[in-house]
Amino acid sequence: MKPNATSEKCFSPEQVAAALAAAPETPVTDADNPRTQPEDWDHAMVSHSYAELREKLAEKRRVRGAQKSPRKVPTTIRFDADVLAALKTTGSGWQTRVNTVMREWVQAHFTRS
Repeated sequence: MKPNATSEKCFSPEQVAAALAAAPETPVTDADNPRTQPEDWDHAMVSHSYAELREKLAEKRRVRGAQKSPRKVPTTIRFDADVLAALKTTGSGWQTRVNTVMREWVQAHFTRS
């Protein structure tokens, strides 16, 4: 196997020993990067392999929370070309406006008082 660029030792054992001797006894504190606290890890996902992590993430993504309002149901509807062109010229949100008009029509024609 061909050695990669990091396979060569960069520091001699003497240099490593000197750096360790010069290092402070206590960690240096950095106000911009504080140490983590135990509660920072309360919701951490621990895995021992990439495949296991992917599986855990996939399980998390499959959960759908409660919806504020009922979901829309995708469907296909056919309009005459001129009707569709007129609807689209009203700009963004034309499908929502069609939905509102259809709701009003259904309430007017199918709701009995």
